[in-house]
Amino acid sequence: MSTTVYVALGANLNDPVQQLEDAVLALRTIAENNAVTISPLYRSVPMGDVEQPDYVNGVASFNTNLTPMALLEALQHIENTQGRVREVRWGPRTLDLDLLLYGQECIDTPRLTVPHYGMKQRSFVLIPLADINPQLILPCNTELTHLITSEMRAELVQL
Repeated sequence: MSTTVYVALGANLNDPVQQLEDAVLALRTIAENNAVTISPLYRSVPMGDVEQPDYVNGVASFNTNLTPMALLEALQHIENTQGRVREVRWGPRTLDLDLLLYGQECIDTPRLTVPHYGMKQRSFVLIPLADINPQLILPCNTELTHLITSEMRAELVQL
């Protein structure tokens, strides 16, 4: 059975826009009928204290027959294929793909937490997510649009 998933896209190295475009092509290979919906892209300030370039972020949505763990492995394979190196937490990266939502499931394992643990506080996730599904209700029964503040909207610049 197919499940609707939402994946956060982020990059700030090696032509970030191209990195995200390449990632979307790779996501099509795991999406049902190769269909992927993509939000507009936004420029955002990096999280944490690591000196690095601004990020380009967006969100993708698609249906998949992969299990949550198989999807996580597929996302990490795409990251690795595009040169992702995990050296510093919240450091610069060629590509970051985070599984935000897997249908309405709640998953809490050592390798995977869904809904994504930080998504409710991150403008670079919430705003692109609302761009592609403004009526979305999270598994905790919170309406997505109730989480977005005017301060969050001011933090991002649409490309």
